[in-house]
Amino acid sequence: MNLNFEFFFNNLPSLTVTGLAFGAIYALIALGYTMVYGVLQLINFAHSEVFMYGTFAMLWTVMALGGAQADGIKLVAILLAALVAAMAMSAVIALLLERVAYRPLIKRNAPRLIALISAIGASFVLAEIMGLRDRIAEWVGLDDTLSAYVGKARINNSMAGVIDAPRWDLGFMTLSSIDLIVIVAAIGMMILLDQFVRRSRLGKGIRATAQDPETAALMGVNPTRTIQITFLIGGLMAGVAAFLYMLKIETTIYDVGFLLGVKAFTAAVLGGIGNLRGALLGGLVLGVAENWGQAIIGSEWRDVIAFVLLVLILLVRPTGILGESLGKARA
Repeated sequence: MNLNFEFFFNNLPSLTVTGLAFGAIYALIALGYTMVYGVLQLINFAHSEVFMYGTFAMLWTVMALGGAQADGIKLVAILLAALVAAMAMSAVIALLLERVAYRPLIKRNAPRLIALISAIGASFVLAEIMGLRDRIAEWVGLDDTLSAYVGKARINNSMAGVIDAPRWDLGFMTLSSIDLIVIVAAIGMMILLDQFVRRSRLGKGIRATAQDPETAALMGVNPTRTIQITFLIGGLMAGVAAFLYMLKIETTIYDVGFLLGVKAFTAAVLGGIGNLRGALLGGLVLGVAENWGQAIIGSEWRDVIAFVLLVLILLVRPTGILGESLGKARA
């Protein structure tokens, strides 16, 4: 293994900014894991597919509105429409998950292990539906009409070339406007969500349900509605993450959520699962660490670095960086 410290130090600023951009995406996805865990005390492993559907919603919206031929104000309008589409798609999938995969089990007081298995099953089902969309369209006779959207069902789908993002030469590094947008947007969404949970009536209901569901119900908090809102918020955050991911990477595939979902879960645990601010911090730390690490020892080690970091931090601080314990995590 050749350690490339010279490359690392020569490109430290740009490596840090790029790492923060990836970490911001991890953090936004991690918020969904954190919200659901805080209320239901279970890990929604299907949340990665909620994110994946958002990436396709953005891609298809840009395609439908002719984003490849647009520029200026028209391109901005198309991207705003794509953001709304990604958030709406992810929110709908998240609510569908809650209704089909979780609510029946919650009503029957099923063990959490059963709910976890249901989440894993739902994750595979959602991914395979997207991976077989060409077959589904063929079954209903719409394969020709929707060929642009259902084609390449199991290979990469790209919107490369749609966005010509400006870059600024700062002397010591070249800063991409996309990286800046991703970082600022993630921090802004985190602040909005944190204030919503802390100050709004709905947010207080979520916190009350997370702390003591029985007492919250006695005080008039509707647990079913609270869980729905929690999944809805997680879906909206995943939609924003999907939009930012497509801005930066420009490519998606039916199983894109798997590895990103695992890393987002890692970020949530790293920061202290159940802690909203911990999700942001964990995501940023993870993104920077793996980007620094791959610069030193090679890009093929990127994913290894992320999970080794998780193990090392949990050995020193099992409750995560901000100290939330898994058994007492709160939204």
